[in-house]
Amino acid sequence: MSMTRIGIYSFLALLAGVAIMWLTTSSGLLGVFTQAVIYAIFALGVGVLLKQNGLVSFGHALYFGGAGYGIGVLLQLDWMPAEWAFLAVLVAMGLAAFLVGLVIVRVPGIAFGMLTLAIGQMAYLLAARARGITGGADGMSINWPPTLFGFPQATLLKPAVLFMIAWVAMLLVTYVLLWILKTRFGAITEAVRDNEERARFIGIPTTLPRAAVYALSAVTTGVAGLLSSLNTGFISPESLHWSVSAITLLMVVVGGFKKPIGPIVGAIVYFLFKDLLGDYATHSMAIFGTALIAVIVFSPDGIVGAVERAFQGKRSPGFGHAASAAKE
Repeated sequence: MSMTRIGIYSFLALLAGVAIMWLTTSSGLLGVFTQAVIYAIFALGVGVLLKQNGLVSFGHALYFGGAGYGIGVLLQLDWMPAEWAFLAVLVAMGLAAFLVGLVIVRVPGIAFGMLTLAIGQMAYLLAARARGITGGADGMSINWPPTLFGFPQATLLKPAVLFMIAWVAMLLVTYVLLWILKTRFGAITEAVRDNEERARFIGIPTTLPRAAVYALSAVTTGVAGLLSSLNTGFISPESLHWSVSAITLLMVVVGGFKKPIGPIVGAIVYFLFKDLLGDYATHSMAIFGTALIAVIVFSPDGIVGAVERAFQGKRSPGFGHAASAAKE
């Protein structure tokens, strides 16, 4: 798919977001949509790591919660304007993830997942015990300035505005990721993922691109963390817990990590699923787990893959008749 077509689809998706904003009259439901979109960006970060490196992370909540703590501490210390703090957090997170990635991407398979889990849980314990800086287990409120990017805080915190900010951010992140993965860098990382030994044999360095993908994944997740902190105005150690990473990984698997919009679909389905369950929300994970097993058994490439196959199945008879007519 060309970038021009992706741009057209992105514009149509923007119009869909505006329609959702105008048609949703309930502030509570709009809040659920906003949370779903934020976790969709989180899932994109986990998904790009799985797709390009073939690695499963159980500790990506480190970058989700870490972004919230980063912006909270910078605003508390008043070292720089909030707008620069956003950039500083993402740059610092990307550099830190790249350096960590240089070490851990060398470890294959389940060992990589266990390493990410250990690093993430270390950050969780540190945040829970560093009471003087992070507020400990009670968490910390984020002191947003009266104006942000030239807009009054009261305007930005309206449910409809927050939803559109998250929606536009999701579209921009998706577009940038697709653009990056269509460059030579994307082709190199796919080659390394498919056969690392052969990639080395033909002269491709394998550690640097894999670490770069890990850093890209961390920055994407950090964007979701910053949006979440803006949405809630609060951050706690629970945002760093491994269970947050695990739930997001489930979203990626259910949606389909092989397709660009798979993680987005998985996140939105998860949150709508929880909202529709209503009184049965306490059993939501058991029900979602059952749905996950069904997806893995009957559609390993997720909901998006199943829909794509169904669509192609409906079109294939027509293509068959057209091919026969062409031969005649």
